[in-house]
Amino acid sequence: MDLKTYFDETHGIGVLSTADASGAVNAAIYARPHVMEDGTLALIMNNRLSHKNTLENPKAHYLFIENGPGYKGKRLAITKLREEQDSELMYELCRRCYPKEMEPEGKIRFLVFFRIDKELPLIGSQA
Repeated sequence: MDLKTYFDETHGIGVLSTADASGAVNAAIYARPHVMEDGTLALIMNNRLSHKNTLENPKAHYLFIENGPGYKGKRLAITKLREEQDSELMYELCRRCYPKEMEPEGKIRFLVFFRIDKELPLIGSQA
């Protein structure tokens, strides 16, 4: 199954891990990523620590645990490519966003695009 179909059809819990320039690590719960036509991943990020870290260090890791019995999911090593702030595409993709005109004043969101460097299963490895 390709990643777009996988993330469109599979529900679970996502964790994005980032690190700042000095290597201090942060992990945060994130929604399923959007898989774009060109194969990049897009995440909608609030203006918080994870986003700040991607400005200092483009390397990150996304871990996804599928709902259901057992330990199934994916681990993705990713690298930030670019971002858009409050773009129309972000609002089109957002699964739980208010329309732009209804967002709380001053709220800033980013649509951040990542290249997938490596894909591994949740458990085990592929050399």
